[in-house]
Amino acid sequence: MATSKKKTFSDAELEAMQDAKVERRKGKKADGEADLVAKVAEMNDSDRAIAERLRVLVRENAPELSPKTWYGMPAWANGAGKVVCFFTAAGKFDSRYASFGFNEAAKLDDGMMWPTAFAITRLTPADEDKLATLIRQAAS
Repeated sequence: MATSKKKTFSDAELEAMQDAKVERRKGKKADGEADLVAKVAEMNDSDRAIAERLRVLVRENAPELSPKTWYGMPAWANGAGKVVCFFTAAGKFDSRYASFGFNEAAKLDDGMMWPTAFAITRLTPADEDKLATLIRQAAS
C-alpha cells in the first residue's frame, strides 16, 4: 500500500518562515526601509504597484511607524517594534488578490467586531482615502 506524503506547508509558506528567521537574526541591525524596498522590488508588476502606493500611504499618514519586513512581506511597526500593518502580495502565495492587514497592535477596535484585512486587486483614490483613515487610526 503506497502512502503519499502530504506537505504541511507550501513552498511559499516555508520561504516566509525562513525570511522570518533571517529577520530575527538581523534584529536591531536591520535596515527596515532597505529590506522593505528590496522585497517590493522582487514583486510582480501589479503587486509592486500596490505595495509602493501603500508604502507612501503609511509614510504620509503614520510617519511614526517604522518600515520593516515581516515573514518576508512589507510591514510597519510601532515604537515597541510590534507590527501594526502589513502587505501580502498575491504573487507570493499564488492568490487571486493581495491583502493589506492589521495586527493586534493596530488601534482599530470598533465595538465587538471590525475588519483586520482587506483584499486588494488595485487601489482607487477612494480606496486610498479609506486606507489612509484606517492607517492613521491604527497608529494612533
